[in-house]
Amino acid sequence: MTFWAYMLHCADRSFYVGHTDNLEQRIGQHDQGQIAGYTQTRRPVKLVWSQAFGTRMEALEAERQIKGWSRAKKLALIREDWTLISSLARSNKEKKSPSTGSGRTE
Repeated sequence: MTFWAYMLHCADRSFYVGHTDNLEQRIGQHDQGQIAGYTQTRRPVKLVWSQAFGTRMEALEAERQIKGWSRAKKLALIREDWTLISSLARSNKEKKSPSTGSGRTE
């Protein structure tokens, strides 16, 4: 069985990221407002990215990872701009890396 991680572009210009084992059916459900929650009030939606995975856990892990990404990184994924994705990942790590010093200058 194939599992999918996917990203939708919503009518309010936001993105929704999810996973499923039936991509075509799930997109239809989102677009028809059959799934309560985020996309129900942001229709119509458009599929802008998807990737197949061998297990549900892999698809879920991809979903969780992408949900944590910035808008710029999601746009780079849609464009398959791997150089920019890598660059944005490095700049994000630099922002989050803890300081090793006490902050004092001596």
